[in-house]
Amino acid sequence: MTRDLVGYGGNYPVIRWPEGARIALSLVVHFEEGAEQTPADGDREAERFVEGLVVEGRRRDLNIESMFEYGSRRGIWRLLDLLDKYGAKATFLCCGLAMERNPVAAREIVARGHEACGHGYRWVPYYDVTRDRQRDDIRRTVAAVEATTGRRPVGWSSRVPNADTRGLLIEEGGFLYDSDSYGDDLPHHVDVGGRRWLTIPHTLDVTDERFWAIWQSSGYTNPGNFLRSMTACFDSLYMEGETRPRMMSVALRPRISGRPSRARQLDLFLRYVSGFPGVWVARRCDIAEWWRTHYAGPV
Repeated sequence: MTRDLVGYGGNYPVIRWPEGARIALSLVVHFEEGAEQTPADGDREAERFVEGLVVEGRRRDLNIESMFEYGSRRGIWRLLDLLDKYGAKATFLCCGLAMERNPVAAREIVARGHEACGHGYRWVPYYDVTRDRQRDDIRRTVAAVEATTGRRPVGWSSRVPNADTRGLLIEEGGFLYDSDSYGDDLPHHVDVGGRRWLTIPHTLDVTDERFWAIWQSSGYTNPGNFLRSMTACFDSLYMEGETRPRMMSVALRPRISGRPSRARQLDLFLRYVSGFPGVWVARRCDIAEWWRTHYAGPV
């Protein structure tokens, strides 16, 4: 897999979103609760990417498990209701095991008009995973998402991809895009063994994971910090979008943004952007379909 450090270069495309929107706003909810690492599921250690708790490592950690349970039991419902309040449709990155363990929420995601995107069967990175094991993981994810929601996922986002991931998605078929990139503000095509492949970049700056202690000095200690981050990004891209329309992503997690004080920040943000004309709040599958139809720029 070769790197492309040039991208669109000085010829950043002047695109046209539906109805001439200045910005496409992509709300992405990571539904990972129940698929995280835990010795209860045979993993060597408990999940380490959590907020505010000391992880002992190889022991089962019931406190950490309960934090994830909050997202599945309560947080996801708060986010679903909040999205309904503004008529906003989101893309849910769905771990297969999480969906199987909460089929009630899984069905509701699609029933309320949101996209269920593949996010691995377990919420684990693909660092040293063999090609065959990763192929099996993709297939298990597709089967789990389709069985619980009634819809086959057309998008994919890994916790951490590797050099084989995109080739395996193409080999599997049925996928329109991945979000395994943080490399641009717009969708773009990449070359995968001579094949054109669409990636819709995600974000690490407008994400609620900054509430986790691992971010240290760059993290959020006050819920309002997240609101300021979202609005500052929106204002900048909306201004740029007057001449060259842009895309903005917001990353949310039921166990984090599903907490009352943090959900309130998303509420205020959605209220804020609803006051601007020319904002297309879109699922990633819709962005992918639009891009494939209207923009076929160079790889």
